[in-house]
Amino acid sequence: MAQSLPKRTLGKTGIEVSAVGLGCMSFSGVYGPSEDAAAAQLIHDAIEAGITFFDSSDAYGKGHNETLLGNALKGRRAGVVIATKFGNLGGAGGKYADGRPDFVVSSCEASLSRLGIDTIDLYYAHRIDPTVPIEDTVGAMAKLVQQGKVRALGLSEAAPATIARAHKVHPIAAVQNEFSLLYREQADDTRNTTRGLGISFVAYAPLGRGLLTSDIADPATLSDGDTRKRQPRYAGDNLAHNRALAQKVEAIAKRKGCTPAQLALAWVLAQGPDVVPIPGTKQKKRMMENVGALSVRLSDAEMAEIASAVPAGAVKGTRYPEAQMASLYI
Repeated sequence: MAQSLPKRTLGKTGIEVSAVGLGCMSFSGVYGPSEDAAAAQLIHDAIEAGITFFDSSDAYGKGHNETLLGNALKGRRAGVVIATKFGNLGGAGGKYADGRPDFVVSSCEASLSRLGIDTIDLYYAHRIDPTVPIEDTVGAMAKLVQQGKVRALGLSEAAPATIARAHKVHPIAAVQNEFSLLYREQADDTRNTTRGLGISFVAYAPLGRGLLTSDIADPATLSDGDTRKRQPRYAGDNLAHNRALAQKVEAIAKRKGCTPAQLALAWVLAQGPDVVPIPGTKQKKRMMENVGALSVRLSDAEMAEIASAVPAGAVKGTRYPEAQMASLYI
């Protein structure tokens, strides 16, 4: 029988999710090779561990991720909240986002088919299209809610002004932006807006894409196809600087009697009940370690010590390669 984890509610929807979710992106080759059967087993293990919130996108493996997740959840749909996304073109044809209303509709139909479900619990615009008014994109998404194809709406990599405009068209349940000890300036600004509107903040890359958990001294040791080989934070002198920050987290975690990953996740969780981290992994050991963060309690003094050990803005290197940066936080 599956364990029960603490729950958090998505916005004002009443939809409850486990306080730690599972980001599924790594099952589709983003961090090197992944084996479908092993990924499906990890999803089953996550459910047994009490995780009820699974995050996918049609951009992960060009639909592969949704198909894998849908197959893994057959017969296990009860109590599970499925989030997926549309509109992240990844720079194809020089375009990073598509928010056209007709594209919203066709993307949703394709995602429903791949997932093998009738209703998507949380449907995000994965990237914001600067050429389409957000009101038009969210208006099309709202129709999907009316049709029963989607339960709740979300935005990813959206800036505060965009979120506020979108929320006037239809209630936004969640905003998914990057948030970790290593990246929090824009996230803090965003959370000031989402909190005021009653919107949940779903934190992706809460472990800094492994920087806060691993001992990667040389990106050359990463698997072929691992996108971190191209990420500025893992490049040259940036990596040495960022590893030094991670070692400060490691020292505090050692005193606390938990792992660095658990400390970093506990810090994110302690930001408030509106924050839901979705760390990704391909390993059961790491997944269980992440769930263990829910047992780590941090005092105000410890929160302050952690925040000062890794000050806001201390990380070196942009979040993504330069070409992608213009498609973020719009």
